[in-house]
Amino acid sequence: MRSMLSLFGRAFADPGTYESAQPGADYLAGLLGSPGFVAVAALDAGRVVGGLAAYVLPKFEQARTEVYIYDLAVDEPFRRRGVATGLIDRLRAVAADRGAWVIYVQADRGDGPAVALYSKLGVGEEVLHFDIAPHRGVATGTAPGTSSESSGT
Repeated sequence: MRSMLSLFGRAFADPGTYESAQPGADYLAGLLGSPGFVAVAALDAGRVVGGLAAYVLPKFEQARTEVYIYDLAVDEPFRRRGVATGLIDRLRAVAADRGAWVIYVQADRGDGPAVALYSKLGVGEEVLHFDIAPHRGVATGTAPGTSSESSGT
């Protein structure tokens, strides 16, 4: 997993995010052992040359799950050799085993290779993505103007 994090840092030109504050071994073991997370690595001679990190999301509107590919990267010398497709194919098998009904992924408009890969494997949708910062220092339980009550079923 640490090798995969380093790969992501190199591939996304963002080593600070992926290497400067890596979680401890217990955290990573818990994450890797959780049913809500999937990591797939492509190896060449024991070295990680491709990686995929995905989240399994239980849905509320129906008793089913979706899988979200959060990160996918392949080392430069191994690109255009089917590594990314192989990672996704392995995830497809894991998703089927977990009863997921769909896998989805986001791609930046300017990332031609990613858009081409995902277009080959699935159906594109035009969506907008927004990053919303959490409130810091707000008491847990409610956000301003909301109620934390749950009606259950």
